[in-house]
Amino acid sequence: MRPIVTADKEPDGSARGRVEWDRAGFMVARSGPDYPSDLAALSDGARDREGEEVTTGRYPVVNVTESRELQAMLQLAVPGVTSYYDESDRQRTAWLVHPDGSWARASATWIDPPEVHQSGPQRLWTRLERIRDRINAEGGLPLYGSRVHITPDGVVHFARGAWRASYGEPAGVDIGG
Repeated sequence: MRPIVTADKEPDGSARGRVEWDRAGFMVARSGPDYPSDLAALSDGARDREGEEVTTGRYPVVNVTESRELQAMLQLAVPGVTSYYDESDRQRTAWLVHPDGSWARASATWIDPPEVHQSGPQRLWTRLERIRDRINAEGGLPLYGSRVHITPDGVVHFARGAWRASYGEPAGVDIGG
């Protein structure tokens, strides 16, 4: 899920505009030695392994791919994250995996709080729950309708009210609280 940005180019090569309320989706084109990705193997390993950290989640398991704004915010917070989801009868399971080796698995019956397993350098489910905290506290997420400044080197800066985020910097962004 990618937001649609309309912007005007500035004389210095930067651009200023805003994120539109419409949504767009596309797959990143890949070829060469990184295809197929090691994420598939990481995802398979995350299906049943015990995590370095095991907790109880705050919110029901969600299909991130079907929640477009949630997916866009998670990709801003953790560039490169991929999500998977399975629902069988009333059992829901979601996986988040990242190329750095981080993974998370959350599983629960229907809307019960999930058991969450996480491993790797990042706590992916924790990052997702911080985004969901924001939805509950503010009634929505700030990405759509935000102002955008794209620097000449391609870093994208978003702003809406007190919220700020940047995309294109190696560490990703902190979109919480």
